[in-house]
Amino acid sequence: MPAPSASGRIEVKASPAQVYALVSDPGVLAELSDEYTGYRWLAGANGPAVGVRFRGSNKNGFRRWSTLSTVTDAEEGTRFAFDVRSFGQPVARWQYDIEQDGDVCVVTERTWERRSRWFKAVSSFATGVWRRDESNQASIDETLRRLKAKVEG
Repeated sequence: MPAPSASGRIEVKASPAQVYALVSDPGVLAELSDEYTGYRWLAGANGPAVGVRFRGSNKNGFRRWSTLSTVTDAEEGTRFAFDVRSFGQPVARWQYDIEQDGDVCVVTERTWERRSRWFKAVSSFATGVWRRDESNQASIDETLRRLKAKVEG
């Protein structure tokens, strides 16, 4: 797999199972994010499992849009990842890796940009985000900071 387009790491005082329970819950991820605001499981799903899909809601200022995500990895205590599409086009992959390191848990959040050149232009206009990699980096930094605060109280 190529290098991610944005990534970040943070240490939290929690078990891998505690962290996994949070990052594998799209509702919690919406609490931790500025752009991603909510979700709805699809086709009767009610939790994370490989192949399960959810519709994500997003906003940036007055702009609003939705995405369709498919869970690709759901390894409890280790990894949660999903691929994102919009209008049938690939958008990104988001991945959370969790490792125990002594008394702390190291959480790594990564994303891989997957939009084609033409879809990048269209979606940038629709979302108001012209520098997606920079925006995703800022989002990852903030999401991980909020995750740490949530876990550590």
